[in-house]
Amino acid sequence: MIKAEDIHIGIVGLGYVGLPLSLLFSKRYPTVGYDCNSRRVAELLQADDTTKETDATQLQQALRDGKLTLTDKSNALKDCNVYIVAVPTPVDCNNHPDLEPLIGASRTVGGLLSKGDIVVYESTVYPGVTEDVCVPQLEAESGLVYNVDFFVGYSPERVNPADTEHTVETIVKVTSGSTPEAADFVDRLYNSVLLNGTHKAPSIRVAEASKIVENCQRDVNIAFVNELAKIFAAMGIDTGDVLAAASTKWNFIRMTPGLVGGHCIGVDPYYMIEKAQVYGVLPRIMSDARRLNDDMGSYVARQLIHHMNLGGIAVKDARILILGFSFKENCPDMRNTKVADIYHTLSQYTNAITVLDPWVDVVRAQREYGIDVESDVDAMRGKRFDAAILAVAHRQFLSMDIRALVPRPGIVYDVKRCLPRQVVDARL
Repeated sequence: MIKAEDIHIGIVGLGYVGLPLSLLFSKRYPTVGYDCNSRRVAELLQADDTTKETDATQLQQALRDGKLTLTDKSNALKDCNVYIVAVPTPVDCNNHPDLEPLIGASRTVGGLLSKGDIVVYESTVYPGVTEDVCVPQLEAESGLVYNVDFFVGYSPERVNPADTEHTVETIVKVTSGSTPEAADFVDRLYNSVLLNGTHKAPSIRVAEASKIVENCQRDVNIAFVNELAKIFAAMGIDTGDVLAAASTKWNFIRMTPGLVGGHCIGVDPYYMIEKAQVYGVLPRIMSDARRLNDDMGSYVARQLIHHMNLGGIAVKDARILILGFSFKENCPDMRNTKVADIYHTLSQYTNAITVLDPWVDVVRAQREYGIDVESDVDAMRGKRFDAAILAVAHRQFLSMDIRALVPRPGIVYDVKRCLPRQVVDARL
């Protein structure tokens, strides 16, 4: 195995996972971060991280000191001997796993591999992808033999966008390797830069499965409280009051209803669902949870329409304000945002919809979703709306006088349950 003093790390993918990982490893090892997106690399070289996951000063310092090299040229990785792949694993329009980014990254790395090198995957996948899909690409491109000439590891990412407490440096990482020696090497490698250590899994497939289970569990739990929210709304009972009372029991697991977007919980369960069916198992709980959570954006819109009708407010051509477009608060990440579903459902009744979000890239929002997003909070002053939905609890919204924008009898619907009760007419 590679000696510690000879380690030279190459990271493929500089998104929410790869960039923080590059900064972390560059504190101890020569590190090259590669991304095929030239615009992304150019921005990072100016210390402009649009994901807001890294500190500009630290990024500038690492680049200035020469500890970290960022590039859009894959041949800049040729001197590396440890490759870490951190590319997205999305689903297609039919919610089937899309492994093309992972396959492409494996081909890139395979063309650079030398004897003795190690490739570690961080991308979230179903059990078996690393060895059954990625390794054949590495062998085909390199002409080398797996577990003879090169070795593989898997250490699933656990990045939580906008979470400043559970950063890549402070979390416990699961590690694994294709041989006992490789597993030990990967475990030592991550332990050398992490503050809270690792958990070494007995196999790559176990490590792969552990990541999927993390997100499937969250998805199922959220689906349960979302279903409760629907039931209690129909019964005229406040879900928050019920959960507050139930949570006084010592072993009650406190969850809150909400929209499930993003690149993890709203995507990863589909990988497990599809793989389970290959083995003849119908994962009914996970499948039902996905369907229920995927419908919550439309449900929120329908609830707003319901309360507008009860309040005697015409929905047709109504002026509606949607606060937030990213998938979570204080974060620019709008991947798989369910706010788009709210918008599209309401747009069947009115074209007078304003979406406000000071965090997201409005050009990208239009390009990817076809939705115009306003970013200037101050520009809302003096405007009046018939209804508003607090969809994302950005800190800028929590200090707004929403009732000045939506005077009564206008309806304010609070998805995040964070506004004062006297301000809102209905909550999820």
